[in-house]
Amino acid sequence: MRYISTRGQTQPHSFSEAVSVGLAPDGGLFLPEKFPSLTSHLKKWEGLSYSQLCYEFMKLFATDIPEADLKQIVESSYTTFTDPAVAPLKKLSTDVYVLELFHGPTLAFKDFALQLLGNLYSYLCSKKSESINVLGATSGDTGAAAIHGLLGKSNTAVFILYPNGRVSALQERQMACLGADNVYALAIDGSFDDAQAALKEIFADQDFRIKHRLSAVNSINLARVLAQCVYYLYAWLQIPEADRSRVEFVVPTGNFGNVLAGWLLTQMGVSIGSFKVATNQNDILFRLFNTGEYKVGQVEPSLAPSMDIQVASNFERLLYYRLNADSVKVREAMQEFKTKGSFVLPGFKAGEFSASRCVDKEIPDIIKSVYKQYGLVIDPHTACGFKEHTKGKLSIVLATASPAKFPDTIQSALGIEPKDLILEKLKTRPIVKTLIKADPALIKAFITKHGV
Repeated sequence: MRYISTRGQTQPHSFSEAVSVGLAPDGGLFLPEKFPSLTSHLKKWEGLSYSQLCYEFMKLFATDIPEADLKQIVESSYTTFTDPAVAPLKKLSTDVYVLELFHGPTLAFKDFALQLLGNLYSYLCSKKSESINVLGATSGDTGAAAIHGLLGKSNTAVFILYPNGRVSALQERQMACLGADNVYALAIDGSFDDAQAALKEIFADQDFRIKHRLSAVNSINLARVLAQCVYYLYAWLQIPEADRSRVEFVVPTGNFGNVLAGWLLTQMGVSIGSFKVATNQNDILFRLFNTGEYKVGQVEPSLAPSMDIQVASNFERLLYYRLNADSVKVREAMQEFKTKGSFVLPGFKAGEFSASRCVDKEIPDIIKSVYKQYGLVIDPHTACGFKEHTKGKLSIVLATASPAKFPDTIQSALGIEPKDLILEKLKTRPIVKTLIKADPALIKAFITKHGV
């Protein structure tokens, strides 16, 4: 299988090449030339373990990796998860389920993709006898998950940009208290969007990217999105067949990569009913799916910091399909957005997507309500997903992070402090971070000095 750029000015890549590069050289995002149909596989995949399902799914895409090698990569990626089911689906009521995605090493859904991506990087470096420098930007959870996916791996260095003072204290500790020689936590003065903009500019410098063997760990990397498809499929296959077409996945999201992964399954013949995009007060996606206008607003720090985003980079992949795979129109739309900070989607219709918006003052009350109704403690991001449910739908809410990562909010709402041993150990370690401006030139100089 070959992979093409949404902007149409990059030669097709193999899976391994697309993973290694991350962002397409023309600034676009990789997608398969053609999606496989899953309809003939679904019945056979019912009842598979999580790692078995992931292997069967990924081998349809990673066609240039020998199947025995891919199987080993996948199996090793999910041995670090503490729940035997890896992604347990729990029924709360007749029409409400929760999909717990926080049983990985950093207690957040990003582990599903980044444990796999870290092992893919290690495998590709070993096969090519090359080193790789991995660059990512995070609003909280991506950075920690990327670091843990590459922690201590030979021939790799990982550089994570994050907004200083705008991630939770424990999220920062998961990036800056690990003591690994190949990890660099770079705290920038600004927002996540500033970090992401710097990252994209660095990757646009092709000479620098090639010279330093730079790869992207953000959800712009297609391997991350494909890996996240699996937990949607895993949950959907556990729902009685008669109810599957009315499933609505409710997805707390800021960068759109998580919900896009679920939607891509519909392009492969999986009959998922719909998706609800659950935003916090940084609501660019809520506004998009209600008005058709994609317009940047001011980033407001919130109780759900991983969603404090106003530029949803993965939206470009959906736009590609909404514009009938016309790369010229995609380039024009993205240039208009870059220039004006907005554009209107032609012939807008929300289709399979709806959206909700949850402001800070609502989050503690939702946490209280869910605890009272179901006896379930949820984190602030997951709380956004519980704000509302669509009548007649079978809602599967994605629980994207452990409540233990946000003890202050939970303590304030419920009067209890959730704890996790993984996080407790980090509290005793010193924070080691580098303060740096969101200036591509300064970041490139740092990578040049410290990269492998």
